[in-house]
Amino acid sequence: MRLPPLAAIRAFEAAARLLSFTRAAQELAMTQAAVSYQIKVLEERVGSPLFIRRARQIELTETGRALSASATEALRILAEGFERAKTGGQGTLSISTVPTFAANWFALHLGAFQIAHPSIAVRLESVQRTIDLAQDNIDIGIRTGSKGEWPGLVSHRLFLADFTPMLSPALAATIGGVRQPADLLKLPIMDAGDPWWAMWFDLAGVDARENLAARTRSQLGSQAFEGRAAVAGVGVAILTRALFLPELANGSLIQPFDIVGNDGHAYWMVYQEARRNVPRIRAFRDWMLAEIGATGGRAV
Repeated sequence: MRLPPLAAIRAFEAAARLLSFTRAAQELAMTQAAVSYQIKVLEERVGSPLFIRRARQIELTETGRALSASATEALRILAEGFERAKTGGQGTLSISTVPTFAANWFALHLGAFQIAHPSIAVRLESVQRTIDLAQDNIDIGIRTGSKGEWPGLVSHRLFLADFTPMLSPALAATIGGVRQPADLLKLPIMDAGDPWWAMWFDLAGVDARENLAARTRSQLGSQAFEGRAAVAGVGVAILTRALFLPELANGSLIQPFDIVGNDGHAYWMVYQEARRNVPRIRAFRDWMLAEIGATGGRAV
């Protein structure tokens, strides 16, 4: 089996993914001339151009597009094999998740996964944006969405991203307790511009739109921060119950009403269809679905 030099494959894969010889050179710590040379070596082996070179941009030829996916997959397989050999186990599981899930669910349950799978190291990335699992070399993603349909990905619904007001007992006591939904309007409301508030008050039969519109619309950016502020008595937060079960259990937060809203969104676990049988991904998937079920979330 005659294979082209690995350096040529790496240079081509980076340039094809980034559509730039300059950026590929930066990623690989090479000069642009070296990247161009390695790609020419590969083009000579293939027998046809892999890129259409223009004045300030490049694009893949049909041959280049066909080779690009194979090159990326081959390098990924090689990297995973090296990682397994280096660690003597199943390697490092990389997980990307939204900040609230990372802080309010995963951090509390990571120890249970590590006990069940001591040979798997975990690398957690907490980001607001939706990342490309293949491009960013991520095994598992935790996302929010309504249908859980992402091209090329397998998805499992973990639990609904429902919402209901929560506050500290001390804050409720400042008005003699919260006995009916309208009582919440007597208190500071965190992020009054959040659409969840209007939806929840509508469900509760309270016309609160003018009241909410007149309030300062401070934003903390995530439920994790809003939940901490609510525990501190800063105001009433509208939160997803499944992410604040410990606070509700220990009494640092109370849920004054059983009225719960949902706009169709849920939390989902996703991974690439082509990698569903990678041992560390399979191990985490099976553990996660069982753990969600055991802690009161609904896994589908």
